[in-house]
Amino acid sequence: MSLHAPLIIAVAQPHLAPHDVAGNALARAAAVRSAAARVVVFPEPSLTGYELDAPAIGPDDPRLAPIVAACAETGSVALVGAPLAGDEPTSAHIGMLAVDGDGVRPAYRKVWLGATEAERLRPGPAPAILEVDGWRLGLAICRDTGVPQHAASTAALGMDAYVAGTVKHDDEAAVQAERARRVAVEHGVWVAVASFAGPTGGGFEVTAGRSSIWAPDGAVVAAAGPEPGEIVRATLT
Repeated sequence: MSLHAPLIIAVAQPHLAPHDVAGNALARAAAVRSAAARVVVFPEPSLTGYELDAPAIGPDDPRLAPIVAACAETGSVALVGAPLAGDEPTSAHIGMLAVDGDGVRPAYRKVWLGATEAERLRPGPAPAILEVDGWRLGLAICRDTGVPQHAASTAALGMDAYVAGTVKHDDEAAVQAERARRVAVEHGVWVAVASFAGPTGGGFEVTAGRSSIWAPDGAVVAAAGPEPGEIVRATLT
C-alpha cells in the first residue's frame, strides 16, 4: 500500500423512492452533507432503486445538481450507483457516477452481471480505478465482489482500497461480509461496501443493509445496521 495522508470515507444507505431520481438525488445530497467525509459511497443503483428498466442517467442530468452542490460545499466526492448509457445507442449498464464540486462523470460500469441483469444490460469493459488525494480506489458493484478475478484484476491496476455499492437480500449479509473480508486480506487493502437498505425492485423486499468498512487485516472498523438511513465512516491510513 502506498503512503498517503489519511482519507475519511463513508458508506451510506439512505432511504429511496423507486424511479424518483430527483427526490433520491436530494436525499443523497443530504447524506453527503451529513457524512463529513472526503469520499461518500452509495449502494447499487442508488438513484433509481434496483429497477432494471430505469432509463440511463447522463452526467449532465440537471436532477443531479443538488449532489454537485453538496459536494462543492463539503469538498466531498460522492460515488453514486445509477443506470448508465453505453457507447452504443441501445446499450446500457449498471454503473457508478463520481460526483464532486466540479460536476459528474461516469466512473465505472459493472463487469460481472447477474443472469437477469444480462438479459437487459451490457457488462462494463474493464475494472477501474478512481484516484482521490493520491488514494487509488478500485471500484466494484455487487456481483463483482464475489468474483475473485475482479478484485485481482483491479489490484493489478494498483489499488489502496476496494470500494463497492451493492444490493443483497437480507440472508446474504454474511456472504457479503465474507467477500469483503477476503478481498481485504488477500490484497492488503481497505474495503468499503455501501449496501442497499430497505425494499427495492427485482424481488428485493428485504435487503441486507449493514454497510461496512474493513481494514487490510480483515477487521471491521465501521458497520451500519440493516435499516435505511444510516451512515458510517472510517479514516483510512
